[in-house]
Amino acid sequence: MFVILFSAGLNLLYLAPSIYMLQVYDRVLTSGGMLTLLYLSVVLVASLAVLAFLDSMRMRLLITVGKRLDRLLAPRVLMAALQREGRQAAGQAHVLREFDTLRGAISGPPAVAAVDAPWAPLYIGVCFLIHPWIGALALFGGLLLIGLAIINHRAMHGALVANDQSSGAMYALQLSDSNQSETARALGMQEALVARQLRARESLSAASETAGKTNALFSALTKFLRLTLQSAALGLGAFLAVRQEISAGGIIAASILTSRAFAPLELIVGAWRQFELGRQAYATLRQVLHTQDRTREFTALPPPRGVLTAENLTIRAPSGDRFLLMGASFRAEPGDIVGVIGPSGAGKTTLLRAIAGAVAPDQGAVRLDGAKLSDWPPERLGPYIGYLPQDLGLFAGSIRENIARFNPTARAGDDLDAEIIDAAQAAGVHAMILGMPKGYDTEIGPSGRGVSAGQAQRIALARALYRNPVLLALDEPNAHLDQDGEAALAAALKAASARGACAIVVAHRAGLIGVANKLMVVREGRIEGYGPRDQIMAMINQGGPRPVAAVSDAGARS
Repeated sequence: MFVILFSAGLNLLYLAPSIYMLQVYDRVLTSGGMLTLLYLSVVLVASLAVLAFLDSMRMRLLITVGKRLDRLLAPRVLMAALQREGRQAAGQAHVLREFDTLRGAISGPPAVAAVDAPWAPLYIGVCFLIHPWIGALALFGGLLLIGLAIINHRAMHGALVANDQSSGAMYALQLSDSNQSETARALGMQEALVARQLRARESLSAASETAGKTNALFSALTKFLRLTLQSAALGLGAFLAVRQEISAGGIIAASILTSRAFAPLELIVGAWRQFELGRQAYATLRQVLHTQDRTREFTALPPPRGVLTAENLTIRAPSGDRFLLMGASFRAEPGDIVGVIGPSGAGKTTLLRAIAGAVAPDQGAVRLDGAKLSDWPPERLGPYIGYLPQDLGLFAGSIRENIARFNPTARAGDDLDAEIIDAAQAAGVHAMILGMPKGYDTEIGPSGRGVSAGQAQRIALARALYRNPVLLALDEPNAHLDQDGEAALAAALKAASARGACAIVVAHRAGLIGVANKLMVVREGRIEGYGPRDQIMAMINQGGPRPVAAVSDAGARS
């Protein structure tokens, strides 16, 4: 509202040069009054100084609008981006880029054009006061430029939509390939990936070229029309002055006024690309925020003890054409260590993701002490769950920050550093961390770059054990561990069981299966067997479900 208010004063002051010219030609030149010229000049300079001040303040206000928008909306946009599921991430991989585009449109030239354009009728009205013919010329020119803007919009719409889609796909592809740069180098895939990215850039380049050429054409045409109309106003003013219908000052005033009336319209055409990109960004953000999980007031539930119940869990594949998990139901008590076994692709990882609350089931529910996971706000539920995903999920930052889940503060009466060290010791990784260049303050890259796979897995295990959660969901936690690391993992599971935590562990090796007191057999997205370990192993040895060869070895050992 202040931008609009300042724009009102600014556009009124833009009349000052025209009024000055009228007075100079009609009063000073006819009377020769130098004092009048001095006073008029002082008033003009003062008006232009105020105009410059208002223009500067308007730009500062627009910048402040962008900053305020960032402060109010960026947290929601970031949360929405993090909540996007995998099947939606491709189309929304650059939500923040869309937000920055919208912010640029709101605080840049498109905003200036938008607040100045409504004042064009004022200048056209003043042209009518000078002479009806000059007003008619200004009105005709304004309508012509508006028509040109509409044609420009229709011509550029398709190209800008294609450009936006191609841009999102290309940047998502580039990010994906960059994250696998080491694999690409080792397998000699770099040239092939560069060629693939160049093919993706071709469609982006073509769309950008089409949009750029169209915008350049219409900008040039608009400039031509504006200059032609401004010159026509000057010529028409001269014609009317010769016929004694307006004064000599009216000639210059008409030229200045028509130029000022056409300026915001020309700016709109020139900034139409930003207008359209901002409009598309607004539509995208609106859709993303509309589909974001609704904020609700959660009832504060008591701390859970670790009674885990799965009720008819059903999860579809991202493509929606098949089920990854179908009708999974079971119950685990505090102190249970449940080993989940089965062939690759059976649905074990999907089951663990649902148990940890990483994905929401399409049907059914996961309950902790009888309450659905969705009845907890994620920030309050997270400390009670220790989740170790198959891909580890370490973040760029220090080892300390990763173990502490990037929580900057400790709970009342707790020592954050002590809790971090306790978790590392429980995972058997404390000594390993102390041997690193900066100990717990050693920086690691995305996905654990900078440490070995085994070290990354043990750091991720320490993060899962941080603050003694009541539910552990560990997906192949020993995949990269050596014998010492596996022994530390088994000890950590036994300690968690002793304090009453419930652990669900996807396991392929006999060592972890031997620690479990219950086994679950998963095959083709269904739970085929669940119960005490010895009972399930006996069923397997008697010719029941045989998920993996390692299970037979474990059964023989048992």
